[in-house]
Amino acid sequence: MMKKILDVKNLAVSFQTFFGEVEAVRDISFHLNVGETLAIVGESGSGKSVTANSIVQLLPQPPAIYKSGTIVFQGEELLTKPRKEMEGIRGKKISMVFQDPMTSLNPTMRVGTQIVEGVKKHKDITNEEANKLAIDVLRLVAVPQPEKRIKQYPHEFSGGMRQRVMIAIAMANNPDILIADEPTTALDVTVQAQILDLMKKIQIERGTSIILITHDLGVVADMADRVAVMYAGQIVEEGLSTEIFGEPKHPYTINLLRAVPKLTMDRSETLYSIPGSPPDLYIPPKGCSFYDRCDRALRICKEHIPDFTKHSNTHQSRCWLHHPQAKEAGL
Repeated sequence: MMKKILDVKNLAVSFQTFFGEVEAVRDISFHLNVGETLAIVGESGSGKSVTANSIVQLLPQPPAIYKSGTIVFQGEELLTKPRKEMEGIRGKKISMVFQDPMTSLNPTMRVGTQIVEGVKKHKDITNEEANKLAIDVLRLVAVPQPEKRIKQYPHEFSGGMRQRVMIAIAMANNPDILIADEPTTALDVTVQAQILDLMKKIQIERGTSIILITHDLGVVADMADRVAVMYAGQIVEEGLSTEIFGEPKHPYTINLLRAVPKLTMDRSETLYSIPGSPPDLYIPPKGCSFYDRCDRALRICKEHIPDFTKHSNTHQSRCWLHHPQAKEAGL
């Protein structure tokens, strides 16, 4: 049995705005095992990044409000930890790679300085040791001529190389968990593949557990061990990567997969897109959030949210189509 390194239960996060409360994450539960990759997938606005930022308490309070839930890392509850203690975990034990490296990196600082900045916060090392560490970690992420590159500025790197630098900064303290929030969004497909291969290589070498946040199911096909599909602040399906890609159950997951471009597509074919828009989370729907966009919706879907239906020990979905009660009642 695999050991859990992170266990999130019943997490609910809202944002207080001028117009009212936005329920961005609504009662979600998931876990991460040691040495595995969990992909959290969904459209923009589904709550993926809010979930990721909640783990390391990067959401300013206010406007963020943690309504309920627990986030347990290596047996320690993170949500109740004071700021000072979280600073000892953030960057050292749990690190993040953000979406856009050009806005995440400081344009006025040399790359080498930015890599060792986080290390010096957690360790007492000399300048010589810091310089060697910066070179070693750039070499780890396959940046050529690291001795020269540590003296350069972010604008002197290509988009793919800047993303490698972001991964280098995140891995400098050899964290237990790496959270990658849309790490390939701004990159072309060739560079995307290189970045994902790099993350897999680092995971094998260092045994790092990875949470990969993305809107693109195609990106995670060969990367993730397990996949959690999020929609409108809720997890609607969760399972092994082979189960999600081989036997998707929730209509939203099925439609996400239909929207992935295929090599066999003819030039005359139009790429499928899911009709409609996600619901307004100022006023979340009473029933299934996907009801208005689902071509297989039942009457009960509009009024009630079902519990998870287990399809195997590792695969579950939250849909009335597979729920025993709906089948028995003929709904």
